[in-house]
Amino acid sequence: MDLRQRLQEVRPETAPTILGCGDAASALRSHDDAEYAELKNQIHRQLLDRVDLEVMSNLPEERLRRDLKAMVERLMIEGDVALNTSERRQMVQDIENEMLGLGPLEPLLADPTVSDILVNTCRQIYVERAGRLTLTNVRFASNQHLLKIIDKIVSRVGRRIDESTPMVDARLPDGSRVNAIIPPLALDGPLLSIRRFAVVPLTMDDLLRTKTLTEQMAQLMGAMVKAKLNLLISGGTGSGKTTLLNVLSAHIPPTERIVTIEDAAELQLQQPHVVRLETRPPNIEGKGEVTQRALVRNSLRMRPDRVILGEVRGAEIIDVLQAMNSGHDGSMTTVHANSPRDAFTRVENMMSMAGMQMPPKTARAQISSAISVVLQVARLSDGQRKVISLHEVTGMEGEVVTMQEIYAFRQTGIAPDGRVLGHFRATGIRPKFIDRLRTYGLVMPDEMFDPSCIHE
Repeated sequence: MDLRQRLQEVRPETAPTILGCGDAASALRSHDDAEYAELKNQIHRQLLDRVDLEVMSNLPEERLRRDLKAMVERLMIEGDVALNTSERRQMVQDIENEMLGLGPLEPLLADPTVSDILVNTCRQIYVERAGRLTLTNVRFASNQHLLKIIDKIVSRVGRRIDESTPMVDARLPDGSRVNAIIPPLALDGPLLSIRRFAVVPLTMDDLLRTKTLTEQMAQLMGAMVKAKLNLLISGGTGSGKTTLLNVLSAHIPPTERIVTIEDAAELQLQQPHVVRLETRPPNIEGKGEVTQRALVRNSLRMRPDRVILGEVRGAEIIDVLQAMNSGHDGSMTTVHANSPRDAFTRVENMMSMAGMQMPPKTARAQISSAISVVLQVARLSDGQRKVISLHEVTGMEGEVVTMQEIYAFRQTGIAPDGRVLGHFRATGIRPKFIDRLRTYGLVMPDEMFDPSCIHE
């Protein structure tokens, strides 16, 4: 999308509407919000009538923002607007957000403490901070205003949303994941969900600081990645699966060629040789769809050292397991499941979605030979995210995939303030893959697996 489209895309509403523009903005205003909204819309319309979009679309972003600020201030002076200095500054910021950004969402997107933004129609916007949801006083002018912002987001990545395609997955320029669903599927009005991604990717040190895992677990996980074990990260929605996948990928040597495959690009790998692939939904005629399975198959012809799949959801699991079993060691993916055993059940069910009539024992044998370790992550009731279990896959006994737990988080109670109490500890089992780590020059001390060592 070019700058000219961005400047004129979101036009103001013509009727007075209530519009809150963030916690700071509401504190600044001493007059009625409806009057402020109408005044902002009036200045916005005058601005669009005066500017030469053709000329402004050729200006650098910094110069454009400077000129917009000057024009808005001039219009307020000409109109003898009764606003104090703080309110004038907020007016300039609001109009700039409408023309160049995502309107009322901009203050939330600029807040580094916000991890999720959940828009339930124009009247209700929640954010997640530190794992807890809170209602904000941010509002859109109307559902039509919200629809325009949604269309602005999805059109930037070449996708569309309308009555014929009322659901869409997209992403923001910073990699944040976006999902939108509109009427007639959303009964009360448009719904927008934004899963924020840190501008600076989290590191293992960040996870240690938040006590997501222990130093011993971090050391072992890093060694597993370097030794090219195939990893499956399991967990519920919002539990931190993709974040952990990003953190673990930092241990991949920079000399390796990595191919990532995702529905909406989220991974932020830092290696120099990364090839990123993204699926494509069908067009309005139902044609042109490119699935994850097609991309996985194609990636195997691209000479990857490792294949990293953002999340397995269907028939592509067959090709992922075959890749893991055929020389692409060190591959990683995530799956929605509540336990390592449930994760394997889901993987087995997804294999049946591929249309292959395979006996259960054969399917499980393929799973057990492909996947070396299952990492279970969870978001606790107080919002904390933990790696609650590390399971090694040891093989088959009869028709059952056998696993052994190496590390676990045990919850012991709830503090008066609602904080979850618990500790990490080793189970005392020494994993079989230790011998493989040793062949890569990675020696793990026996103390790492001592069950008497408890870590809060």
